[in-house]
Amino acid sequence: MTVVAFDFDGTLSDSEMTVLLGKRCGAADEMAEITERAMNDEIGYAESLRSRAALLEGLSAEEADAAFDEVELRPGAADLIEELNVAGVTTAILTGGFECGVAAALEAEGASVDHIVSNRLPRSEDGSELTGDVEGPLIEGTKDDALETLADEVGVTLAECVAVGDGANDLPMLKVAGRAIGFDPKPAVEPHCDVVVTSMAEAREVLVDDGVLAEA
Repeated sequence: MTVVAFDFDGTLSDSEMTVLLGKRCGAADEMAEITERAMNDEIGYAESLRSRAALLEGLSAEEADAAFDEVELRPGAADLIEELNVAGVTTAILTGGFECGVAAALEAEGASVDHIVSNRLPRSEDGSELTGDVEGPLIEGTKDDALETLADEVGVTLAECVAVGDGANDLPMLKVAGRAIGFDPKPAVEPHCDVVVTSMAEAREVLVDDGVLAEA
């Protein structure tokens, strides 16, 4: 049995959740700048995530939900996930992004994965707006720990795991996984990838070559 763990923003999806949310409150450019610096490993991920969440303070729940509904999977992502599921491969999404956006994108495509580890944007007591805070296991926690925990639960070694990601916060899982696939990775990330792909079709080819999936 194998585990294939995907990053979400920039990998399974070309949407960037914080930017979509930022557009709803006039902070998209600032969001994009902070995100880019974090993905290039210029600032710490936890610092960047908290900074971006703070910009969302007071955003209405309706606007937040509308932004999450805009999150989409990349072409071919749902098909690849389904093929992995049918093949008996354990699929996971390990993301510093937000569970509402991940859930909306998967639901829109009728897709599902076995495990999701993600963060949350808390809402006010009456549920009417975002507080500007962020909660979850992948703020200070890193994806290598999340992948190791998942591997233990499934009963495989890290060497049997495949990690797919693009940004600096994916480096921990890319470094410990037996196979590190960079999805159009940032310059600081590419040297740590065993192979680089730019589409879900190319990712599938790598998984076929590695024997994770069978030839069509």
